Amino acid sequence: MARTKLIPDSEVLAIALKILLIQGEKSVTFSAVAQKTRLAPPTLVQRFGSCAAMIDAALCLAWDQLEAQTTIAFVDTTAKGRGVQAMLKTLSAPIDSPALVAASLRYPALATRAKAWRNQVEAGLTLKLGSGAKAKEAASVTFAAWQGRLLWDGAGGKGFRLGEAVKKLT
Repeated sequence: MARTKLIPDSEVLAIALKILLIQGEKSVTFSAVAQKTRLAPPTLVQRFGSCAAMIDAALCLAWDQLEAQTTIAFVDTTAKGRGVQAMLKTLSAPIDSPALVAASLRYPALATRAKAWRNQVEAGLTLKLGSGAKAKEAASVTFAAWQGRLLWDGAGGKGFRLGEAVKKLT
């Protein structure tokens, strides 16, 4: 009979992801994750097989969450008649999207998910900004500015006001 898991895989993977995004891929070891979860390293080996598999599972789970959050953000802000800023603000937490994208680019399948997510966000922004080539271009620039701002905000810098930039683009 299998033992009951004291900590679900999703919580273990969230901890592995946090280590990955803050300290880098080489810091994600069974020992490091075991220390944070208070599980034994052999338990993690049984669950995931290898550190690479654990990292892959953590990244995939994060992409699942971010893609779902993106859909919800677009639908919710549209239903409430809210615009670009509200949508991007909703997407700015809790997942650090620039770090997730950066961590994913080394893996072809995850890089494909990153590109698809960018397209999903830009499509939502385009719909909020209008229609046509100008709205599509403004959505691309807005996406890039938003991701850049999140990246530099995470490094302790305060960037420009995204809302003012969006107004200038449209």
